[in-house]
Amino acid sequence: MVIESSARLLRLLSLLQMRQDWSGADLADRLDVTTRTVRRDVDRLRELGYPVDATVGVGGGYRLGAGAQMPPLLLDDAEVLAVAVGLQSGATASVTGLDDAAARAVAKLRQVMPSRLRHRLDALQVDTVASNPPRSSVDATVLSDLAAVCHRAERLRFDYADRSGTRSRREVEPYRLVRNGSRWYLFAWDLGRADWRSFRADRVSPVIPTGPRFTPRPLPEGGAAAHVAASLGAIARAAVARVRVHAPASEIAPMVYDEWGTIEASDETSCEIRLFGWSIESIAWWLHRFEAGFTVIEPPALRDECRALAQRHRDISRRYLDAVELE
Repeated sequence: MVIESSARLLRLLSLLQMRQDWSGADLADRLDVTTRTVRRDVDRLRELGYPVDATVGVGGGYRLGAGAQMPPLLLDDAEVLAVAVGLQSGATASVTGLDDAAARAVAKLRQVMPSRLRHRLDALQVDTVASNPPRSSVDATVLSDLAAVCHRAERLRFDYADRSGTRSRREVEPYRLVRNGSRWYLFAWDLGRADWRSFRADRVSPVIPTGPRFTPRPLPEGGAAAHVAASLGAIARAAVARVRVHAPASEIAPMVYDEWGTIEASDETSCEIRLFGWSIESIAWWLHRFEAGFTVIEPPALRDECRALAQRHRDISRRYLDAVELE
């Protein structure tokens, strides 16, 4: 009898996690018991720490609510594997402070997994080739604090370091967190500049306490993600140059993507390209990828950078030749 009632309790919990609202009659029908038994089982779940909310009257029923503590969850096979693989595959790499928590969570999952799931998870274990760490990472506490003020619609003051390292105090109305690759951005209305801005979360140092609540403004067209993507595109075009590549446009065009270049003119032997980049240095470095001769049209700074880059390559070439030349 105890085993039967325990199994029914787990079944009830599984049903409550499947959808938001259940009537007592529906639950009784699914469990093949009376509505009175359903009420008793709901009370037992509450004693175990599961916050089951109930409403009375016509249309009343039960729903699984949020409580003060995290109770155990029932996950199906696919959900268990999804969580475990996500934790093991470095999903938290761009957020610091979660490595130990992720390892503990995987260990707990493995401890209670049926053997068939452990075998499937073990089959997904692969050796990882060492790779470069994320270019930036944000502390989990900071990320959580930013998410909280977005949700509560509270003004936020923070110290912010720009690309050059210059720090400034900003006050904003925070709206969304946006992730782009391994980087996180706070999308907000900048009160000092009276405009929408995106801030790299790893450069944000929140000032506590937060400010008063605000009335949310309508988001710009496309929403937060589109605005952040557009602003990142503008940064990627911080430097502009024009070069003539000494090769037909038919050979060069497949190498030129709209995000960083356009072919503006061409003839049978060469083509003129407008290039965009983070900096003049990055444009100079990428020019060798065309595997063809080229002439710098503008700006003069690109000519200077090409001279400096050529000298560095000559020095490197000399060192390699010295290493193999016979005395």
